[in-house]
Amino acid sequence: MKTTQGTAVDLGQTVAFPSGNGKPSGVEPPVLGGPEYSDYYLLDNLLTDEQRALRKKVREFMDQEVTPVINPYWERAEFPFELMPKLARLDIAGFQISDHGCPGMSNVTAGLVILELARGDLSISTFMGVHSALAMMSIAMLGSEEQRQRFLPPMARLEKIGAFGLTEPAHGTDVVKLETSAHRDGDSYVLNGYKRWIGNASFADYVIIWARGDDGHVGGYVVEKGTPGFGVQVIKGKTALRCVQNAQISLTDVRVPAENRLANVNTFRDTEKVLLASRFCVAWESIGAAVAGYETALAYAKQRKQFGMPLAAFQLIQYRLSRMLADITAMVCMQYRLSQLLDEGEYSMPRVALAKMHHTERARAILSDARDMLGGNGILLDYHVARHLCDIEAIDTYEGTDTVQALIVGRDITGYSAFVPVAPSH
Repeated sequence: MKTTQGTAVDLGQTVAFPSGNGKPSGVEPPVLGGPEYSDYYLLDNLLTDEQRALRKKVREFMDQEVTPVINPYWERAEFPFELMPKLARLDIAGFQISDHGCPGMSNVTAGLVILELARGDLSISTFMGVHSALAMMSIAMLGSEEQRQRFLPPMARLEKIGAFGLTEPAHGTDVVKLETSAHRDGDSYVLNGYKRWIGNASFADYVIIWARGDDGHVGGYVVEKGTPGFGVQVIKGKTALRCVQNAQISLTDVRVPAENRLANVNTFRDTEKVLLASRFCVAWESIGAAVAGYETALAYAKQRKQFGMPLAAFQLIQYRLSRMLADITAMVCMQYRLSQLLDEGEYSMPRVALAKMHHTERARAILSDARDMLGGNGILLDYHVARHLCDIEAIDTYEGTDTVQALIVGRDITGYSAFVPVAPSH
């Protein structure tokens, strides 16, 4: 058991106290279980040997390399750069992107990888999501072959890190109205404006900046580290995803070579292709966090005794665990089928929005229940649930809140768009 140093007042000397509930007979911070704890409908049987092996490799990396060290980074709001070489050796950067050093996973396989990353830590999975599903995917889907060859190989090796600059201080949900401008000047574009909540921006080598051109249409521009006029200020005081270095970006006459404008972007609709891929990843992240909460609550309930009995023997605890498992099983089945549809070429933003809306809402409920079941220990970082519970609040918001997802689905099933309210006439 880990110890923390404290001062025993009556003796005037330093002694070691256990970090759990303070008694030698208390519950150790539980080790998370294997997939058998949450794979109640044996979806594992539907996977290939290669998929199972990759999932196991990622899970072991998160359990052995990330979980033991991540809490102090989270508490200090620092990014764990020491983990990057080890993360690179997993060879998962780029997820579904084929060629140029990327793994070319199916959507099902990528989903399993993202679930395992998130089960270990949502900051790490968010870092990989920004880098792979947003920055790299923008280049892969919307760049020219020359741009893919130039940017993707070092990003696949995590030698170069990517970020995605879309959201602005005044434009989140209505980011389609973005104000950042790109003016053509000779063989360059000159960018001016602001971006906010941009993950990885403080250390990224390539930042995809979305800006409105002289023709009024939105384009994507790869801004490389060190470009004059590109300013970054890390956002402080976050209570979620504290390891992720979100930043506000200022662009003051930032000159970008014309060859760094993504070649196949013509309108904001092209940007939405990337957002679909990223939103799909976020839905899997939510499941990973929910699985972590459930597995920890189950392990804790079996170990922790009250009134002479394990918590797991009490009816209310069994009811809550059963409800958690039912939600996770429904989420995984729904997401597995969505992944299959994407692999079959059935791309649909409303379907992805429905999954993101549902999974984040249930993950928040599961993690809240898990925190409650751990009692006072539930607020300790040692047990990891508190970190997941705080982090899921950001997951619920980014890539579109549940209300935005609901309006996307609602528009699809009713035929009416309810996004823009109409002011009453006078």
